[in-house]
Amino acid sequence: MSKVIITCAVTGAIHTPSMSDHLPITPQEIAEQSIAAAEAGASIIHLHARDPKDGRPTPDPAVFMQFLPVIKQSTDAVINITTGGGLGMTLDERLAAPLLAKPEMCSLNMGSMNFNIAPSAARVKHFKHEWEKPYLEGTTNYIFRNTFQDIEQIVERLGKGHGTRFEFECYDVGHLYNLAHMLDRKVVEPPLFTQTIFGILGGIGAEYRNLLFMKETADRLFGDAYVWSVLAAGRHQMPFVTMAGMMGGNVRVGLEDSLWIGKGVQATSNAQQVAKIRRILEELSLEIATPAEARAMLKLKGGDMVGF
Repeated sequence: MSKVIITCAVTGAIHTPSMSDHLPITPQEIAEQSIAAAEAGASIIHLHARDPKDGRPTPDPAVFMQFLPVIKQSTDAVINITTGGGLGMTLDERLAAPLLAKPEMCSLNMGSMNFNIAPSAARVKHFKHEWEKPYLEGTTNYIFRNTFQDIEQIVERLGKGHGTRFEFECYDVGHLYNLAHMLDRKVVEPPLFTQTIFGILGGIGAEYRNLLFMKETADRLFGDAYVWSVLAAGRHQMPFVTMAGMMGGNVRVGLEDSLWIGKGVQATSNAQQVAKIRRILEELSLEIATPAEARAMLKLKGGDMVGF
């Protein structure tokens, strides 16, 4: 059985500062939590940026460049930059930082979808910033756009242009078929790092039968041409990634995906989540992949070839 790649998604664009005091906001906080997550066992660090003044998600390359070099200089982890960005960002805005940084890996959502995080607004008693509540509640009328043309453009500009490979984010079964279509047309090349995602309102639900079905479908579509990974939102995070590890898959944790470390207990850091899933996997006699081993499994270009 292959070693398990642990990805840590450090801050994301879903949770807002009022949801947790432990969510990294400033470039310094993002860098510190990323480095600690790598030291805890994460071989891939998935990154978004936030405006340090109020925590709003930002596509500004200047903000990314305040923490990307620090992380690279402090750890050997693979740096994975979002192309999904945040709500309402244009494709050019979403690609601005990756095109400047030329990273080894970027995330790539495999389709357009309703993406509703509005229910989380009702669980926040007091908001720190004026933007947070309308940002969350506005997602009842929000569609995350990634058309076939958008996907091909991202692959062309980043993949073929800079040698970047992708974490293909699949929020539903149809996204797996979209990825298979791109593979059949040779738009993308194996091995496909396929992140199957559960529990986002608008995507496939967090039920164990769905995890089995997504894995079965990916096996049928991709055979040995893909590397399977799992993330699940909120309280589903640890049970789902544990099941994925037991099934021979790879895992993603982090405060982007869940603010919790246990029932009713918020995580105090990304590293805490990484350390927990590492302990669980090692107690199951599974070995954790190093960054070098992850690079070999995913055929990445190497950290010395990035643009920062």
